[in-house]
Amino acid sequence: MMMKDVVLVFISSLILLICVLVGVAFLTLMERKVLGYIQIRKGPNKVGMMGILQPFSDAIKLFTKEQTYPWMSNFYMYYMSPVFSLFLSLLLWMCMPFLTFMFNFNLGVLYFLCCSSLGVYTIMIAGWASNSNYALLGGIRSVAQTISYEVSLALILLSFLYLILSLNIFDFMKYQEVVWFIFLCLPLGMMWLVSSLAETNRTPFDFAEGESELVSGFNVEYSSGGFALIFLAEYSSILFMSMMCVMLFLGGNVFHYMFFIKLVFMSFIWVWVRGTLPRYRYDKLMYLCWKSFLPVALNFLIFFMGLKLFLFYFLI
Repeated sequence: MMMKDVVLVFISSLILLICVLVGVAFLTLMERKVLGYIQIRKGPNKVGMMGILQPFSDAIKLFTKEQTYPWMSNFYMYYMSPVFSLFLSLLLWMCMPFLTFMFNFNLGVLYFLCCSSLGVYTIMIAGWASNSNYALLGGIRSVAQTISYEVSLALILLSFLYLILSLNIFDFMKYQEVVWFIFLCLPLGMMWLVSSLAETNRTPFDFAEGESELVSGFNVEYSSGGFALIFLAEYSSILFMSMMCVMLFLGGNVFHYMFFIKLVFMSFIWVWVRGTLPRYRYDKLMYLCWKSFLPVALNFLIFFMGLKLFLFYFLI
């Protein structure tokens, strides 16, 4: 690559990451506003016009507070795990199809699975390095939940990979020019949405922070900057999973402004679910994954494999 190309790639990546972080800031504002109106109150409306500056004031407050850390914690691991957590969730965005240049390599889906799997380790290390029983218990539950739903996510994704016979996320756009996959595979679409909620530890599956004995889950010992980084990583993952939903099911044409409207709508569904549904029971969550989603995803996978072979041998 020429030097100009390297500079273009670097600048474009930087713009993408800055836009993601600004998007995360306003996603938190949208969440608080929507939850406020669901609960018949206003939400943030004091800082700036209609509370528009609230996310920035929250960020300044969190990053200027004193960082406390447990005396008996494994300090370096405790300190670095939120940083790596945010780093991995931002690294995920590198496989997003982009207008001016392409990080959009041919193995984008594989890259997505690898990076999302690595996120489990940061949760595990954050819970363990705090040297608190509450944090460790919350971390173990988060890790068990995330690993379980990664299996169903990967199997659901495999069905679509058989349909398009490519690991490039951009190819999903090409194959949905006539009809969206949500109409062809509605059950898989619903399963993907529920698995994404469980994967990002969101209501109604937020068991890491849902029990009185877990206090706040794996991040219970974190304050100020460390907590803010974990918070940013979580919301960045929510935004990315919303983007994946649009690319997989809603004909994600990145060259059209409707792509961003769909993205905002999918993010809104995350918030809507949080404001509406009560928390699930932990054992039922695990049963849902292993006894419902896994068999259904495997059946769909076999069906699509057979369909592709049939089309290949008899119609082509």
